[in-house]
Amino acid sequence: MTMQQIMAVDPVALAIPAFIALIIMELVAVRLGWRGDYDWRDTGTSLAMGLGNTIAGALLGSVVVAMSVWVWQHRLIDVPIAWWSVALCFVLDDLAYYAFHRSAHRVRWFWASHVIHHSSQHYNLSTALRQTWTGFFSLGFIFRMPLFLIGFPPALVFFCAGLNLVYQFWIHTEVIDRLPRWFEAVMNTPSHHRVHHGTNPRYLDRNYAGVFIIWDRLFGTFEAERTDDPPRYGIIRQLPTFNPLWVAVHEWVGIARDVVKARSLASLWAAVAGPPGAVSGETSDAIRARWRAAGRAAMIPEPPALAPAE
Repeated sequence: MTMQQIMAVDPVALAIPAFIALIIMELVAVRLGWRGDYDWRDTGTSLAMGLGNTIAGALLGSVVVAMSVWVWQHRLIDVPIAWWSVALCFVLDDLAYYAFHRSAHRVRWFWASHVIHHSSQHYNLSTALRQTWTGFFSLGFIFRMPLFLIGFPPALVFFCAGLNLVYQFWIHTEVIDRLPRWFEAVMNTPSHHRVHHGTNPRYLDRNYAGVFIIWDRLFGTFEAERTDDPPRYGIIRQLPTFNPLWVAVHEWVGIARDVVKARSLASLWAAVAGPPGAVSGETSDAIRARWRAAGRAAMIPEPPALAPAE
């Protein structure tokens, strides 16, 4: 099989049987007492979100491909398809994913699509399938456009993006605890990604990595999982429903409501492009600051009692 033939393969489509088998294996392990949790309603919602994401991709994916090809036609250089370009593209694609993922937590417009993936209060392999239906409209695909502009062929970039997505499936589990230190130092792992899904103040907006955790270590967004602070999953304001339609659009509805209420350009900007929680004041930075302040206050010893006057 030639390199071009390999590029024509969809890694995600090939991996679907393995995804199903691993979910069944994890479910059995949890039932046998291994760490983890499943809720059939929650899992059903995750599967529905995954199905909707697949349908949305089939309907709108060709538009993204067309835009990618157009950008590639204005490329700076010609990057051939070879073993070294596959490796380089895979690394650069993961860096692009880090940039997207970080923006998806710091810019509400991107968060409106990405929040779907975080909306489950459980953390298992089915959570990996809980994907957005509105990714095209939130424009998350623009973060990969520089790769096409550099000159990486679209088929190569999409192949690497598929590999990235397949890798991220297995890290959505509590069954696997810690892996060897050398592996955890370089690669994203279940432990690192549990932190990312945690709503604990310590863990908010941390560990954005897709495949290589080195990006978080390099850019100051890494946080290690702690046994004395186990992750609590979901979002700051948990959804009270398993309805897939509301899961898919609830943040967009929130944006629309805040836009209507906006009385200044600043408040309009906060509603659309500010960090999630900017309108209410409950941003991750504000929550973490209060948590740290409370921790410092708890560490300050009370002043000694004054000696009674003689």
